[in-house]
Amino acid sequence: MPKFVIEREVPGAGNLSDAELREISQRSVKVLNEMGTEIQWLQSYVTGDKIYCVYLAPDEATVREHAKRGGFPANRVSAVRRLIDATTAE
Repeated sequence: MPKFVIEREVPGAGNLSDAELREISQRSVKVLNEMGTEIQWLQSYVTGDKIYCVYLAPDEATVREHAKRGGFPANRVSAVRRLIDATTAE
């Protein structure tokens, strides 16, 4: 299944409390459960004013539907073309 990186502009994201992040995560999982197995949340990275989420989904429209249902911003959705890491240099 294709992998997507979602950039979400969330002012003050880096200052969200554990309870706030838990609530956001619970809301996301609730929507994922409603949508079925066609979309999966792998992980998210929280920075100062943004959250970058990595999802598996059949297409961008499915990712955006999850964001809409959950009330999450999805400022940029990018399909992952390739994955590289330190072993790529070998």
